[in-house]
Amino acid sequence: MRIDERLAAGGPIFSFEFFPPKSEKGEEQLWAALDELKRLAPSYVSVTYGAGGSTRAKTVEITARIKREIGIEAMAHLTCVGSTRAQIAEIVAELTESGVENILCLRGDPPKGMEQFEATAGGFRYGSELVEFVSGLGGASVGAACYPEGHVEASDLDVDLAHLKTKVDAGARFLVTQLFFDNRHYFRFVDRARAVGIDVPIIPGIMPIQSVEQIERFTKMCGATIPAPLIEELDRRRGDPTAVHEIGVAHASLQCLGLLQGGAPGIHFYTLNKSTATREILAALSIHARL
Repeated sequence: MRIDERLAAGGPIFSFEFFPPKSEKGEEQLWAALDELKRLAPSYVSVTYGAGGSTRAKTVEITARIKREIGIEAMAHLTCVGSTRAQIAEIVAELTESGVENILCLRGDPPKGMEQFEATAGGFRYGSELVEFVSGLGGASVGAACYPEGHVEASDLDVDLAHLKTKVDAGARFLVTQLFFDNRHYFRFVDRARAVGIDVPIIPGIMPIQSVEQIERFTKMCGATIPAPLIEELDRRRGDPTAVHEIGVAHASLQCLGLLQGGAPGIHFYTLNKSTATREILAALSIHARL
């Protein structure tokens, strides 16, 4: 089922994001996590696309396999990096032939070793161009990314929002946010987006904190911030992985509850190919729903 149709049907949706593994052990971990999370009946799962298109074939293969063999709706990520228009058209055709109906269109990060994004000759410069092209091919529900605290390359929040409006006008039917740890960022962002005419569903992206060092790297790369009380608590438990896991799950559970109560259309979990934290968060939400 197309994600835009699922969103239009109403009720919160829950989705999980995975990345193509680079080793046999990583692949085993991926399918084990998928097997665990399948029991939670997610609305869909998404598969990321490596920098420079480095995992392009794996992304297509895994997304199609999830849809075909596991029976979960799947969404493939697609970026502008390293691909011409003709190559993008081939990838979309391959996904469509495999039964994949959902594509998240992104500009993509520069390949490793490059500081700035450079358009591939014969390719696309912006995510909005990719959205328009894939939407024009037909057959797929096209989504795009958004940034509650602003994209790291945007000069200010208004410029970032204008770029997002361009993506929506180009054909994005839903949006998935970058990770954030303070729900006020999400709700303020939604209000600002609605004020400029962005009326598509905006799905909040949540990453349960599992490692202090890891989340510090992620937030530095994407420009997200961690509330001072949370980072102070994490810093005190930095040497205790179990405590960090528990703090991460507790914080994310409260975030998800507040987002859903505030009207968010669902939650997109950045799983990092692991299932434990996500399962614990959904169990906490289920318990609250029964109270």
